[in-house]
Amino acid sequence: MSRATKRTADNVVTMPVEEPTSGMHSLSASLDDAVARRAFELYCARGYQDGRDVDDWLQAERELRGERSSTAA
Repeated sequence: MSRATKRTADNVVTMPVEEPTSGMHSLSASLDDAVARRAFELYCARGYQDGRDVDDWLQAERELRGERSSTAA
């Protein structure tokens, strides 16, 4: 005879989450995420041409920093 296994929340496996040490770390990570997304958009808009990843990243940073400084003022 087999015993039925009761599934509880204790059986759930989750990925570990890195706890930010400060609010600044979280802000920096979210800014990096936004820059990465914008850089990818630039790459797509250019027709997926390789070799300009640094240019895309720097352009995305300029755009987002300009956007942040204009909204912060």
